[in-house]
Amino acid sequence: MALGMSTHARWKLPLGTAGVLVLAVGAWLVFGGPAPEDAAPVPVPAPVTQAPAPPPVFASTPAVPRAKDGGLDLVGAATAQVQAAPDPEPAPYPVDLEALRAKLPGNLYFEMDAPTKDPAELSRREGVKAKWNALYGKVLSNEASEEEVHQYYEHRRQVSEDAIAFATTMLQDYGDKLPSEHRGLLELSVNMHRTRLAELPRQEAEALSRREAHAQRQKEWRAGGGRQP
Repeated sequence: MALGMSTHARWKLPLGTAGVLVLAVGAWLVFGGPAPEDAAPVPVPAPVTQAPAPPPVFASTPAVPRAKDGGLDLVGAATAQVQAAPDPEPAPYPVDLEALRAKLPGNLYFEMDAPTKDPAELSRREGVKAKWNALYGKVLSNEASEEEVHQYYEHRRQVSEDAIAFATTMLQDYGDKLPSEHRGLLELSVNMHRTRLAELPRQEAEALSRREAHAQRQKEWRAGGGRQP
């Protein structure tokens, strides 16, 4: 599961964007949808010589722009209103990663996925990923030893078990405070890794079987003097 944030935030969906999204949707509804074909044009007000000009429709804009037909350009005014609205201050994410780390010592999330900008730590993580990718290549090509096959699938098992432990603990401790989409992602992660765990015994047995068949073919080939059949 993969999610950048501060030490108190794992996911990439800041909570404080809700107000901006509402404004954006409102603007889309104003000037993004199809215009009614039978809408009557806004009439041009008759000139007034002595009465003061009416106040602007949108208080945050100096004046309401005019459309080409002389009427009020409400679309332009709405756009200016959205652009002038200040960005809301993002709310702090309701998860304490350090508290989770204390509850889950040795969990691979904190070893491989916890937020960090430390170049040395990022380099270390890339090296660990490269090591397991190389071993996976050996398993796929039937070049891994029996011990290496077991080592690889044990690592896969630990990855899924730790992911489930992290997600379920986060849901138990903070589920009522998390946005619904974040709860959904955590629940999806749990279900996905449970499915992977159920498939691992079969995958490991198949990898060992392929390795044995490959070794037998090599043995027969060497016994035949290396000649092609």
